[in-house]
Amino acid sequence: MNMKELAQKNKQYVIDLRREFHKHPEPSWKEVRTSKRIKEELDKMGISYIAVAGTGIVATIEGKNKGKTVALRADIDALQVNEANDVPYKSQNEGIMHACGHDGHGAMLLGAAKILNESKERIKGTVKLFFQPAEELAEGAEKMVAEGVMEGVDGVFGIHLWSDIPCGTVSVEEGPRMASADLFKIKVVGKGGHGSLPHQGVDAVVAASAIVMDLQSVVSREISPLESAVVSVGKFVGGTRFNVIADEAVLEGTTRCFNNEIRKDFPKMLERIAKNTAASYRAEAELEYTPGTPATINEAVCSGIAEKSVEKLLGKEGVIKMEKVTGGEDFAMYLEKAPGVIAFVGIRNEEKSADYPHHHPRFNMDEDALPIGSALYAQFAVDFLNEK
Repeated sequence: MNMKELAQKNKQYVIDLRREFHKHPEPSWKEVRTSKRIKEELDKMGISYIAVAGTGIVATIEGKNKGKTVALRADIDALQVNEANDVPYKSQNEGIMHACGHDGHGAMLLGAAKILNESKERIKGTVKLFFQPAEELAEGAEKMVAEGVMEGVDGVFGIHLWSDIPCGTVSVEEGPRMASADLFKIKVVGKGGHGSLPHQGVDAVVAASAIVMDLQSVVSREISPLESAVVSVGKFVGGTRFNVIADEAVLEGTTRCFNNEIRKDFPKMLERIAKNTAASYRAEAELEYTPGTPATINEAVCSGIAEKSVEKLLGKEGVIKMEKVTGGEDFAMYLEKAPGVIAFVGIRNEEKSADYPHHHPRFNMDEDALPIGSALYAQFAVDFLNEK
């Protein structure tokens, strides 16, 4: 029996798990029930595991023969979103929803665990299963890596269910796939005064407004037009009253790019502009830059292996090209430790109302994609370990 047939055999198991996880979503670092249920399922399969990173889990399946080690990763946290779907498995936790597909990720990896556990004779090496918390905060992978989960791992594979591509198709091409995602805060300090006498103060709102505009020159004038990058200010807080010159303003925003060398330069670019622009208005500025996650870049050899894995399951027509996206994904932190690939598995189907974007209150998926994901996790693991 091949991976596709085994996945179809376990299809209802995976769907039921996905719906259970969806009904009981938990936010980052609080995936207590989810973690407990995953452990219970692993216990039923007789698969050994350890707890890591709080609510995270690393399970291990040893093949019949010795060889390399491959890691398969699924994130398990939900979002602070009020669900608007009217489905039997609608979220029971008010204000929390699996609006990004992580319920499917965890369920699919458990489905792959069943497949691989029943196929040990085909496994040449070791398969590690990463059930990761806190992806939505871009903190879970970092914590998992810090606790040593990537030690001895030769390759890593992840799946993200994706609402922009049709169910039955998968994207695994090499190169940049998702952007780096960092945060910044700029505090602007001026001098308060009466709104009718602005010359007696130093207007922090005016200085901060100028900083917002000048930051746009980072992308347009300091980065090659052949590179994609974003500097966005999403929050501006300043002032206390209509006729008071603000003595302080705070800007918060994010940077995105697909080149990790550019990512390294962002802090000094932003700091130079913030300080010098503020100074031109007699104000002062301080930058607080918080790294989130690097760019997610699929390694060429692993992408080639993954493409062949997809073809085995879906045929050549199942492989689809997808434009890279500026969303962030902390799977990138595993890719800093070992070569690997993240696959985008299509879940879009307008006829099933599975056509809303990620993080939308009505986000949902065509569950026919779930056995595809389970089979792909397992197929890639076997193919990677058999690669010389």
